[in-house]
Amino acid sequence: MSKVVKELVRRELIKRFDGITSMAVVGFTGVDAVATGEIRKRLVSKGIRLTVIKNALAKQAFEAVGLEVAVGLLDGPCAIATGDDSVVEIIRELLEIGRETPELTVKAAVLEGDAFGPERIRELSAYPTRDEAISRLVGCVTWPGARLGGCLVGPGRKVAALVKAIEEKHPDAIEEKHPDDQVQDEGRQQAEDLPSGSPVPPEDAAAQEK
Repeated sequence: MSKVVKELVRRELIKRFDGITSMAVVGFTGVDAVATGEIRKRLVSKGIRLTVIKNALAKQAFEAVGLEVAVGLLDGPCAIATGDDSVVEIIRELLEIGRETPELTVKAAVLEGDAFGPERIRELSAYPTRDEAISRLVGCVTWPGARLGGCLVGPGRKVAALVKAIEEKHPDAIEEKHPDDQVQDEGRQQAEDLPSGSPVPPEDAAAQEK
């Protein structure tokens, strides 16, 4: 590769990696061209870009964009996997592909400027993604309120259930009456208690005249 071509490639890599803080370093030794093409298609469908480059040019590009932490992670033939999603999602997808194509390995990764060697890749794949972290945070915030609501509503439901059970077992035990109905019942009872021919109380007499 001539110096002019190398410079063009270096500039392109700088442009591609500028602003990136997370990536995965993939080893593909033993993966044939056909399998590599299929892997690329699968990754592209997930929004993941796989860039195969020479380590020397990659190191120069990393240093130019402030990714010095990734320079020491390049060892042997490598490819760089990047994407819009979290690097955790990228790692999970690569590990899934690795089950089908054992020749493909995840050598290392960078997450928000922190380097992860091969021994910590499994650990990194268990990290929550941004969406998962937000979901867990929302759950932690809303859980106390939901529990308090349950504590407040629970006793009321128990009382209502108890009252309903009593009503079903003794339908005459709980009978609601309107205040006017209660007054009329008391008036009837008083009238029944009066002996026959007893004078009508003045207020009742006035009511009858009306």
